[in-house]
Amino acid sequence: MKKSILYSIPMLKCPRCRTGDLFPKLVISKPLDMHESCKICHQKFVLETGFYWGAMFISYSISAFTLFGMLALFLLVLKWSFNAAFIIGVIILFIFYLYIVRISRSVWIHFFVKYDPLMINNQSR
Repeated sequence: MKKSILYSIPMLKCPRCRTGDLFPKLVISKPLDMHESCKICHQKFVLETGFYWGAMFISYSISAFTLFGMLALFLLVLKWSFNAAFIIGVIILFIFYLYIVRISRSVWIHFFVKYDPLMINNQSR
């Protein structure tokens, strides 16, 4: 059964088998720790030193577009003042910051590692 990339990115799953987890359970003292490799297909998650620097740009893009979307909603639909809309938008982004960073890493590794449906059944590869 092929799992969608639209499932595996937000659910933080391995890009190769789309079953294993990229991250362990969230621990506040180590929020960005990742598994070294997938427990299902053994795909390495750190492909090279500094690999996730590119995820910074994805994180920035997600944050910026989300903030602009919230500002548009708050200003145009709800008719809030700019200051109130901006402050609430920043608070919401702050609350979801760790998830946004994890999503950006998931998107980044999905650019470079392709899905292989054989990995689910043939785990010894």
